[in-house]
Amino acid sequence: MKAMSNDKPQGVCASELASIVGEENAICLWENIELSQQKLIQQAIASGKSPSCIVYPRSQEQLAAVITKAHANNWRVLPCGSGSKLSWGGLAKSIDVVVSTERINQLIEHAVGDLTVTVEAGMKFSDLQALLAKSRQFLALDPTAPESATIGGIVATGDTGSLRQRYGSVRDQLLGITFVRADGEIAKAGGRVVKNVAGYDLMKLLTGSSGTLGFISQLTFRLYPLAEASGTVVLTGKAEAVSQAADILRGSALTPVQADLLSTKLVSSLGLGEGLGLIARFQSISESVKEQSNRVLEVGQKLGLNGAIFADGDEANLWQRLQQRIHTTATESVITCKIGVLPTAAVEILTQVELGLIHISSGLGLLQLESKNQVLKVRDRTQANSGFLTILEAPVAVKEQIDVWGYTGNALPLMRRIKEQFDSKNILSPGRFVGGI
Repeated sequence: MKAMSNDKPQGVCASELASIVGEENAICLWENIELSQQKLIQQAIASGKSPSCIVYPRSQEQLAAVITKAHANNWRVLPCGSGSKLSWGGLAKSIDVVVSTERINQLIEHAVGDLTVTVEAGMKFSDLQALLAKSRQFLALDPTAPESATIGGIVATGDTGSLRQRYGSVRDQLLGITFVRADGEIAKAGGRVVKNVAGYDLMKLLTGSSGTLGFISQLTFRLYPLAEASGTVVLTGKAEAVSQAADILRGSALTPVQADLLSTKLVSSLGLGEGLGLIARFQSISESVKEQSNRVLEVGQKLGLNGAIFADGDEANLWQRLQQRIHTTATESVITCKIGVLPTAAVEILTQVELGLIHISSGLGLLQLESKNQVLKVRDRTQANSGFLTILEAPVAVKEQIDVWGYTGNALPLMRRIKEQFDSKNILSPGRFVGGI
């Protein structure tokens, strides 16, 4: 990364920002950014002009000062952490400056006895989990790209993963939030204890808002103790039988922490067998894990499904490979989508796509589709089943041709009013959210 100059490119005065962040390499002009990072940023913005620079504040106060300067000059800002999910969502319009929180990454407080942790937004998820593991605790999320994803980016995108089966969504884990408003003021909501608070729930509002309402700077989460034992059961076979197994598991007293339906191509690519798949993970004391795993195997046997149990290193490897396979695309033209359907309709959807995963209880999942026409076809089918299909990652040309979000509800006027209240100048991630917000 080369040192910045004092030029004033594309309307943004880099020297003004340099007076705020100060340190060497805290600002990098667009032409000096590595090509791989340029490409990553371009996946998040509409075709046209490029941002003038990327800025790396090192504290919440520096971040607030940068946003204050942007607000005063009407500079449009693209917030990011490490950039692992920068290509998700809609395309931002006419961005002047990219602001990254990856250097605002300190552990503020880990209250071991209270099972809570407070961290700055730029901390890597994997680094936080490693710190918590020393106290036999963990944050119950399994986001995309866990090695590089930042805590702030996970919240901004609402990226939970399969653990929502047992622990709920990002919103359910969040106890407190600090963010920088569009005018540069620092605001807080929630607290550092596990309790309900009166008032407007800004935490839920900011979660999943794609950086359009405020710039997340600090977060407090509830934690859970690490389980004594873990085991995973995989059932594979005919679609009807897998669907029956999922129905039985949903209606049973069994308590999987993760439970997903897998498409045939995903099953075969992981070397798990043929047909559709059902994968269920149990974590508890050893006796409970064994008993619950065996009961799922028995259900599968009665339905004529093939079954296998994974433990220890084999289990960890399986979930790691599953995560990589569902998030890694074979070509740049593949379109990754988030889906939400009635859980009972999940198998029907999976039989119509090559590669996909849907959680058995929430009906949320991920699909890899080949073309915009297939996106529209599957979207029609999901909406017919009271669901939705949103594009996460796709070539910019595809995102410019079809509606990324596919929102058909009646809350858009309310969303626009909220955006107006939080960001009246429309400088934060303009165009990234539903309806071009």
